[in-house]
Amino acid sequence: MRFVFKTDYDQDIRLLKHSGYWWSYGVLLAVLIAFPYLVGSYLQSQIVFVFIYAIVGVALIILTGFTGQASLGHAAFLAIGAYTAGFLQSQGISFIVYFPAAAIITGAVGAMVGFPALRLSGIYLVIATIAFAFIVEEILARWESVTHGNEGMRVRAIDFLGQPIPRDGDAFYFLCLLVLVGSILLAQNLLRSPTGRAFIAIRDSETAAKSMGIDLAGYKVKSFAISAALTGMAGVLFAHKMSFISPEMFTLLLSIEFIMVIIIGGAFGVHGAVLGAIFIVMVDPFLTALKDDVPVLGASLATTLGMAPDAAGKLRDTMSAIGSAAGLKGAIYGLIIMMFILFEPYGLYGRWLKVKLFFQLFPLYKKATFKRQKTYVKSERNR
Repeated sequence: MRFVFKTDYDQDIRLLKHSGYWWSYGVLLAVLIAFPYLVGSYLQSQIVFVFIYAIVGVALIILTGFTGQASLGHAAFLAIGAYTAGFLQSQGISFIVYFPAAAIITGAVGAMVGFPALRLSGIYLVIATIAFAFIVEEILARWESVTHGNEGMRVRAIDFLGQPIPRDGDAFYFLCLLVLVGSILLAQNLLRSPTGRAFIAIRDSETAAKSMGIDLAGYKVKSFAISAALTGMAGVLFAHKMSFISPEMFTLLLSIEFIMVIIIGGAFGVHGAVLGAIFIVMVDPFLTALKDDVPVLGASLATTLGMAPDAAGKLRDTMSAIGSAAGLKGAIYGLIIMMFILFEPYGLYGRWLKVKLFFQLFPLYKKATFKRQKTYVKSERNR
């Protein structure tokens, strides 16, 4: 691996550090472009969900990873974007209008949520965002003239300049890929800008950031607005992919899934959003296999090893009951969160950085390299 010795500030803020990044990202982009032509419709559909979840992951990284503001209400922002698209489409408005409109409306709502959250931090901010999510879910269920209430709303295929873009087509795949790439580039450029550096200063120490003249309230609201706007764009794509939306689709569990995206992938780099999204989207196919395929394979293996057919049938039924048990998905989520927090708090992207740094510094690498040594001034010790 190449080690870059930086000699000026421009090298530090460069988007791609050296030519190796151009080659690696170019190959990855070429693979993603060729992917729809190499796999079936099911895998293509799963990758589209990965793209949508990754967009929300990038939005959460801006809010949580960059600015240090926790949120368990991003399912509500996703719902606002989805219902904005569904309602405006039903009024005959074009996609090229309601797509940015959904981002603007959701961003404005995110800014309004950011204002009351200015005096909150930690668990209290999490509780406030959960309350916001419950309020939005209740509004969606009660405002029947716009949202059709609990009956839900049908969302037609995208009509782009007279050309339909079906949710299972290659064009929709490339649209989601384009929005994801744009979101990643936005986050990367934001991180290199004075605004992004102000976000990071607020995350590391609000007292130090304030002493440097950073407007804490303004930047926190800006972070909420940007994060909500990106989530609103993901909501538009989500609505078109599902083709039907209803309030019970945007629950607290969905917000927890979004949080898991950045816990698993890593909250301190936008690449982690993609890794975490892949992990989360693959949970449902894993549960389906655990319920349908694994019991059959287990019974067949038991029969091959000499187990009686009746006993093998009971084993299959038992394994199927375990795989379809209520609450299994939540238990798996809880176990995954505990494992990553205990053993790899930096997520999969953090693990990759450690591996890369190991080869760069070998044989001088030390395990304590990534341990953050944080000192506190007297005014911060009791925060």
